[in-house]
Amino acid sequence: MSKKKILITGFSGFVSRHLLVYLQENDRDVEICGIDISQPAFDFAAFPDIETVYHRVDLLETDAVKHLLAQFGPDYIVHLASFSSVAYSWKHPIECFQNNTNIFLNIIEAVQELHLKCRILSVGSSEEYGNVTEADLPLHEDNHLLPVSPYAVARVAQEMLSRIYADSYGVDIVMTRSFNHIGPWQDIRFVIPGFISRILAIKQKGQSQGTIETGDLSIVRDFVDVRDVVRAYYHLLLHGKSGELYNICSGTGIRLSDIVEKIAGMVGVKIDTVVNPDYVRLNDNRIIVGSHEKISADIGWNPVIPLEVTLKDMIAYYERNT
Repeated sequence: MSKKKILITGFSGFVSRHLLVYLQENDRDVEICGIDISQPAFDFAAFPDIETVYHRVDLLETDAVKHLLAQFGPDYIVHLASFSSVAYSWKHPIECFQNNTNIFLNIIEAVQELHLKCRILSVGSSEEYGNVTEADLPLHEDNHLLPVSPYAVARVAQEMLSRIYADSYGVDIVMTRSFNHIGPWQDIRFVIPGFISRILAIKQKGQSQGTIETGDLSIVRDFVDVRDVVRAYYHLLLHGKSGELYNICSGTGIRLSDIVEKIAGMVGVKIDTVVNPDYVRLNDNRIIVGSHEKISADIGWNPVIPLEVTLKDMIAYYERNT
């Protein structure tokens, strides 16, 4: 029996790295082609039982994308590549929208033109839901979408393109709205790693208390461990229903102020916070909490890693690497 051929875009990112760990531990019968515009910082030797190659490819280059897909002939495509920062999308709206929309369009158009028989996992975001009220919670896949950032609009566009190509051309696409996923290896430019690195810096100075700058800590988010997320991605590739959309979330909301308090308690320092206006997003979603009822019913996925375990593992990682 031939190996599953999986193409991963955004290969150098932290989600891809966790997906490789999952495959190494659970399904070594795979051949991986990773593409990105930056060289992976991790060592392939950590995945000795997985056949893995990396190609530097700009997904905006249509001919290069089509050539690579024709050469590799994937059974599955996991589309992780994007500018994934909402804050970045406000500062660079044209670049973010064009990049995130066009790289996906180039992939699905190449799949359609080449008549490839492969399943595409189109990774979207909970940001698509926009500003909702507590009466709307938990958010289900049939909720109305009100995106409130350039990043979120691009994700909605990606989702609409997925539906067009699935309905019009029969391209096998499974879609997600992935909620805030966190874990070791995540870039400290993101909110939770940023909190952890700044709080650890206070401890490493030998201080028992200190102050960190933050954005708006009153907002509520649904955080899910990246290791639970990649497990969901893997099982959606194998068992998700074509043309369907799935929330990937914990189902529990928590205020960012409570996250800071938890991290400070685990690190063992007392933290005061002060709002830096530069960290406050324009028109930010006040509260995002999802329902994973649909994915649980369809493929039996449920989140299993508690937030406290995720934070503990992240603190241990950033202690070793900062």
